[in-house]
Amino acid sequence: MKSASSCGRLNCLPGIDEVAGIVTSPMSLAKGLEFRAVVVVACDEAILSLDERVADAADEAELDDVYGTERRLLYVACTRAREHLVLTGLRPGSEYLVDFSE
Repeated sequence: MKSASSCGRLNCLPGIDEVAGIVTSPMSLAKGLEFRAVVVVACDEAILSLDERVADAADEAELDDVYGTERRLLYVACTRAREHLVLTGLRPGSEYLVDFSE
């Protein structure tokens, strides 16, 4: 796994910004990177899974795909942390947070 410092300038990658040593990125771009600390914000029920994606699902199979993708993205984002992980959100929290309490 590459650490943020070994990647060089991360902000040259589309969708990733780096300012003063703080990297911001969507969860979908975190795969393969590693950071000393990771903060995942907005772990709310309406955000994870995004209500709009759920509403747009055409059938049960597509809905299962939406849920599976969102759960995997959160897992990947959280496992990028070497030392510290902070999850934030409002109640009700995402059902996926239960995965981290086990």
